[in-house]
Amino acid sequence: MILEKYDVIVVGGGHAGSEAAAAAANLGSKTLLITMNLQTIGQMSCNPAMGGIAKGQIVREIDALGGLSGIVTDKTMIQFKMLNLSKGPAMWSPRAQSDRMRFSEEWRLQLESIPNLDFFQDMVVELLTENDQIIGVKTYMGAVIYSKAVILTNGTFLNGLIHIGNKQFGGGRMGEKAAFGITENLVKLGFEAGRMKTGTPPRVDGRSIDFSKMEEQKGDSNPQKFSYTNTPKLDKQRSCYITYTNVKVHEVLREGFERSPLFNGTIKSTGPRYCPSIEDKINRFADRERHQIFAEPEGWQTVEFYINGFSTSLPDDIQIKALQLIPGFEKAKFFRPGYAIEYDYFPPTQLKNTLETKNINHLYFAGQINGTTGYEEAAAQGLMAGINASLKIQNKEPLVLKRNEAYIGVLIDDLITKGTEEPYRMFTSRAEYRMSLRQDNADERLTPLSYTLGLASSQRMQNLDKKIKQTNNCIDFIKSTSITKEETNPILLQKNSTPISQTVKVDSILIRPNIYLKDLENISSINDYIKPNHFSDEVLEQVEIKIKYKGYIDKELENVEKLNRLENIKIPSNFDYSKLNSISTEAKQKLMKFKPETIGQASRISGVSPSDINVLLIYMGR
Repeated sequence: MILEKYDVIVVGGGHAGSEAAAAAANLGSKTLLITMNLQTIGQMSCNPAMGGIAKGQIVREIDALGGLSGIVTDKTMIQFKMLNLSKGPAMWSPRAQSDRMRFSEEWRLQLESIPNLDFFQDMVVELLTENDQIIGVKTYMGAVIYSKAVILTNGTFLNGLIHIGNKQFGGGRMGEKAAFGITENLVKLGFEAGRMKTGTPPRVDGRSIDFSKMEEQKGDSNPQKFSYTNTPKLDKQRSCYITYTNVKVHEVLREGFERSPLFNGTIKSTGPRYCPSIEDKINRFADRERHQIFAEPEGWQTVEFYINGFSTSLPDDIQIKALQLIPGFEKAKFFRPGYAIEYDYFPPTQLKNTLETKNINHLYFAGQINGTTGYEEAAAQGLMAGINASLKIQNKEPLVLKRNEAYIGVLIDDLITKGTEEPYRMFTSRAEYRMSLRQDNADERLTPLSYTLGLASSQRMQNLDKKIKQTNNCIDFIKSTSITKEETNPILLQKNSTPISQTVKVDSILIRPNIYLKDLENISSINDYIKPNHFSDEVLEQVEIKIKYKGYIDKELENVEKLNRLENIKIPSNFDYSKLNSISTEAKQKLMKFKPETIGQASRISGVSPSDINVLLIYMGR
């Protein structure tokens, strides 16, 4: 069976595949999404939540670039929290608890509304290539489908193996079969493959949980959104609950260590260090008498709860015995036990900065196939792969985000220059320019790029222009307006701030750490300006941040200019590193293997020193 020819084929319907298919189709490419089960498009395999530390920034960036994750999240969230509000704005991170079933349904409805996107349910078992270029795929049922580009977003399905105690069985996730054929095919084509591991906790019947023994965790009183579009605002929320393990729980868990695949050598691959299993936590932190456990609802109506903090691959009898010793879970009933899963991945140093592979032209990798973990990291890669695959077959310039432009730029640059030997997760600490890469200004940073590409609508661009104009006008007003000591000092004394002795400009007061714009709004001159203009909360937040943190932001921009000098120096693809006799052997080997595209990339490769970069610059006539 030979189907019609496509511009782009996306393999896999998870978070990466869904964003990739949407982006490619919305950019005018005739796109086909092939997935093993059309009922699980956009499935949340683990935690039913989007965002979090640094991840929330990524979702905002995806939305600003015209992706759909933020829209789907807004339409299906059941709780919203802005994390890290006690810290500076660079650390503020939005997080939403989602309705798992509605999230997947909304993703499918969003994708089905794109005219240029077709669907096919099957397993891809072979990649078709010709002269080191992808030309299509072959499926398990024998369909041969030709295309100009292929994006692989296979998640944990490539030769997936599930572990529960001494039990092992093939699967991409619980209840779904593993995918085979692609790994072997890619290895034959010269790709290096590896194995990684991740895990998930048990799911519990909420009717069997005693929430009175737990601490209620409510959402924000004024919940925000992820998308910059006109998505609905959350008007009611469901609570999460927190409880704790104890010494008895830990003793029971240790009873299962001999049958734990994590400790008996059955699992040989590397798991996510920043999201350890409960058995790993009590082993690594043996001195701690308790660990946090969160009971998180899976949706509006369902009684299913996700037990965050109890990820495990211990035998199921040990899991239930230990869980029932935790306050609130004494009568807990499992919907299903926790499990670990091992799967194939491909070290991402085999990719270009567009996520196209170096070995095979027009072949792209996105998501967990690149060694990452997390819905947000996967979705971001899928979006960028979909955009770049579409741009390439249209003979247009690629979209490559720099480290100073987006967390997505940091993510991809880290992967292709440093690789990863454990599931890669984004943190704010990975971004050296996080003061500029805030969640609140993702639209300002990235929507103009998206509009130029054709993903962001003219209405969205007009909204951004209005927001920027209002922000700048308000900043100009605050910098030029004076306030007297008589009207200001009562406010300062109330806030335990040093009084002023003379008339000053408003911005000199606003830069104080404990003084905010809302504190000054009752001063007549400020009230007379702000109230009639009906500034949105987003505009006033931008005004406050840009005034309070101007010094930090300006310093970052100086550093960005220095970085861009190196980023703008391209290295010829045929550059002969063997002639660099003055650099270290390690640097020479790494440069020859990774073939960085710019001096900036070369400088971030582990083992390449500043002196090696200077030698490289000299040889390039710089």
